[in-house]
Amino acid sequence: MSKVGNRFSARAGDPGSARLSLPCNLQIGVRAAGPKPIRWEAGVAAAPTVRRRRLGIELRRLRERLGHTVEEIADRLDWSPSKLSRIENARIGVRVSDVQLLLKLYRVGEGHQGEVLALAQAATEQGWWAEYRDVLSGEFGTYVALEDEARTALTFGTYAIPGLLQNRQYAHRILDSGRIIAVSTPRQVERRLDLRMRRQDVLRRENPLTLSAVIDESVLLRTVGDRDIMRGQMLDLIELAELPNVHVHVLPMDVDREPIFADTFTLLEFAPAYDVTFPDAVYLDNLLTMAILQSDDATHMYRLCWDALRSVSLSADDSLRRISQAAEEWGRAGPR
Repeated sequence: MSKVGNRFSARAGDPGSARLSLPCNLQIGVRAAGPKPIRWEAGVAAAPTVRRRRLGIELRRLRERLGHTVEEIADRLDWSPSKLSRIENARIGVRVSDVQLLLKLYRVGEGHQGEVLALAQAATEQGWWAEYRDVLSGEFGTYVALEDEARTALTFGTYAIPGLLQNRQYAHRILDSGRIIAVSTPRQVERRLDLRMRRQDVLRRENPLTLSAVIDESVLLRTVGDRDIMRGQMLDLIELAELPNVHVHVLPMDVDREPIFADTFTLLEFAPAYDVTFPDAVYLDNLLTMAILQSDDATHMYRLCWDALRSVSLSADDSLRRISQAAEEWGRAGPR
């Protein structure tokens, strides 16, 4: 097994890994025009993003079911139309007591009323990530909230193991190397490391996130830290890949097909909210910017991109064998 590339360096605080920003170039009829990122309320203060949006979607559905306009409902409650519009569009939070007024006005049955009020209460609560506000910046804070609420994540790791699959030693070397290009104190690195490890709880919680990852084979060969760290990461990756909700596929370097050029990305999918499907979201990160895309064009393009990458990757069983081989190689004495 030959060594590929040099030691990996990355900006601290990203969800996983890659530093370049290359377009997904499928050449299969997908429009290449870059969609504009949606404007989520960024940051830790907007932590329950999905819950708030689910609540707004349902309140709008209940209003429209009765055929009322925003202006009509606002007038009956002596609210401004902009207040109700912003509640429905998740631009502002809403008191549980205000939700009760709306549900009464919409003549919602007792059973469903309890469900919506529970959602309203949950939307007022801060997520666990609020305690990491000192190392969570704008879009990344929003991404962590979305990741925690997602049902499925499809991710592509170009230059490093995806963040949710990194062990502590491997992640520490990646985050610490980010100090080359960004000013971070040792304490900030440790805080970001703790955050990354805490995020991994989504894989083992009740109703866990289903994670499907395509990892470029070069990632298994690129030195992060030293041989012991790499061997440990390979073994821990195998353990995670054996979870029923985690699927790991290695994209071989000698794949007999035109290459698909794509930077690291994650596509999040969400469970439906009542009768409404919550929009998927794509997270992108590079040296200068972070972006969350939610347009149909963006999510469709990245889903096609991931499907194409997956179609030329190894099966789950063959991928585990390839990772095991890499672990054995890293465990051998002497230079690579």
